[in-house]
Amino acid sequence: MSESLSNHPTPPRAKGEPRFPDGPKADPAGSHFERRIRSFQPRRSRVTTGQAEALQRLWPKWGLDIDGHTVIDLAELFGNTNAVALEIGFGMGEATAQMAAADPGTNILAVDVHTPGQGNLLNLADHNGLTNIRVGNGDAIILLREMLAPDSLDALRVYFPDPWPKKRHHKRRLIQPEFLTLAATRLRPGAIVHCATDWEPYAEQMLDVLTAHPAFENTQPDGGFAPRPAHRPLTRFEGQGLDKGHVVNDLLFRRVQLADQQPPTGA
Repeated sequence: MSESLSNHPTPPRAKGEPRFPDGPKADPAGSHFERRIRSFQPRRSRVTTGQAEALQRLWPKWGLDIDGHTVIDLAELFGNTNAVALEIGFGMGEATAQMAAADPGTNILAVDVHTPGQGNLLNLADHNGLTNIRVGNGDAIILLREMLAPDSLDALRVYFPDPWPKKRHHKRRLIQPEFLTLAATRLRPGAIVHCATDWEPYAEQMLDVLTAHPAFENTQPDGGFAPRPAHRPLTRFEGQGLDKGHVVNDLLFRRVQLADQQPPTGA
């Protein structure tokens, strides 16, 4: 058995040397795509020894750098043809791991730019024997636009995205009409978009833009917010917010077949 990494402190990196040579790249898409307003802030905070070890050991197996160069064969990526849910923003990955364990027949492509969270989720997947998780590093817009085939996703999950509360930053919010139009091209008819937020003004905006978009319909008969479904775990972050009196709103919308779209072959 190899000795613990903690007994061998990592030597300082030379200037320009990648942080994790076999792990996620700092900027996988580089300058290949046009500049635009990003809905996220890359965070390169402290990585624990366990997270670093997971990134080095498991990234080549379960990691994906979003470089925008090739369309992903999801069946090849996961090793099966099970349904695929795309999760954008997973924090430290605890909820993602719980959902993967509870539903092993659904593959989860979880995307984030938070290096410690990427390492933590890989660690959780490894320790719990979860083979239905793949971790994407980079911009989810590039993933959707350049690297996923039409009608390739069965679900889209966006839990507690950055609310960008200042009015001048609202344009950075992820759930916008343009984003939904792009996502709709990658979601199969019948696929579910599930959003959750504890920022009430953002929840109202999400409800407005999803309701107005012709490619989606609310699963709630009253056209409002949904109760938290059992498959979305109550996270520690969410619990802390509830203790402070925050209101968490879930939205569950279904991708509809538009009149001018042809149904998929074999449907």
